[in-house]
Amino acid sequence: MATTRGEQTDTTAAPDATDAVREELGSLRDSIDNIDAAVVHMLAERFKCTQRVGRLKADHRLPPADPAREARQIARLRELAQDAKLDPAFAEKLLNFIIAEVIRHHEQIANHTATGDGA
Repeated sequence: MATTRGEQTDTTAAPDATDAVREELGSLRDSIDNIDAAVVHMLAERFKCTQRVGRLKADHRLPPADPAREARQIARLRELAQDAKLDPAFAEKLLNFIIAEVIRHHEQIANHTATGDGA
């Protein structure tokens, strides 16, 4: 079972931890693992779409980045995060990381298209 920073990594519980506490902890960690898997699959789907966007941009000689769209998306995601009780600054950092990766992919696709390598 994966652990995050700050979690105990050994399987021995503190003496005052009851079976019910250990069971609840296990259940919560199972939920976290399922959510992490869903996040990975959602990101994979997102990147499939952005790859198609990158090919379309390259085929029509559009720039890899779209700063106006990115700004709108960041504002939108910050609002969604706030509504969901998630730190908007964290949501923005995450989206900026994703956007940077998308732009990197779009630049690679554009370079392959320009050199005739295909992508």
